[in-house]
Amino acid sequence: MSFPYKIRNPRYCYTPGSKQRFRVSRSKIDLFHECPRCFYLDQRHGVARTSFPSFSLNNAVDLLLKKEFDKHRKAGTWHPMLKEHGLKLKPFDHEKMDEWRDAMRHGVQYDVPDTLLTVRGGIDDIWVDAEGVLYVADYKATAKENNSDVTLDSEWQKMYKRQVEIYQWLLRKNGFTVSDTAYFYYVNGQMSEAGFGGALKFSVKIIPYVGNDDWVESTIHELYECLNSEEIPDSGIDCEYCGYVDAVGAVLDSKNEGGTKKSKKKKATELF
Repeated sequence: MSFPYKIRNPRYCYTPGSKQRFRVSRSKIDLFHECPRCFYLDQRHGVARTSFPSFSLNNAVDLLLKKEFDKHRKAGTWHPMLKEHGLKLKPFDHEKMDEWRDAMRHGVQYDVPDTLLTVRGGIDDIWVDAEGVLYVADYKATAKENNSDVTLDSEWQKMYKRQVEIYQWLLRKNGFTVSDTAYFYYVNGQMSEAGFGGALKFSVKIIPYVGNDDWVESTIHELYECLNSEEIPDSGIDCEYCGYVDAVGAVLDSKNEGGTKKSKKKKATELF
């Protein structure tokens, strides 16, 4: 079953001159970082990138890990896996934890001064040390032959690093003392088992990452300037979505030259 592409309702897009605050999610900041043009078309005109089904297995892992850590959060106890890794950290118990995890409706929020933007991001977890310093924790799931193959070294994983840096920035803006070190709690599906047997076994690897959120605030102000501009910005370097649109446009232009059959629909480049 297919679903026709639909442009988002304009009332959910940014309108220059509006006095209403506009909420920008962590993922949209990352989109702007990756490709200003895709961000602009999405947030100003409601033309989002084509979607794909969510990874239900990953979502199930996230949910189960949250339940597992919540048991220790309520009891104030040390999670055995953190103990095994020598991390003297406990799940942070805060009344807003459920709200901070709700990326769609709430998340950790901050109203950015001199703008009408409210930045928000839904966290997976927060751990805390004996001095009250917070550590951003992010759950990830993968499947590698060996745990040693589970790293943060791939080029595409830079988005993961930006993700936790935005969370660190948001928590600091909400008045918390936050460590530069974040942790990626990776569960690795074991493919060396003799068979499935109705159960998938995982090993755990906790990867520390020292973040730097210096880029976040300046990027948000650039993003705000982009939203208020009437000019469509350039695409990001190597943006495959823009590359696809440009390639389609080139083919359509070549077919429409010299009095050949005209398209009854406007080209994508003529819509904005």
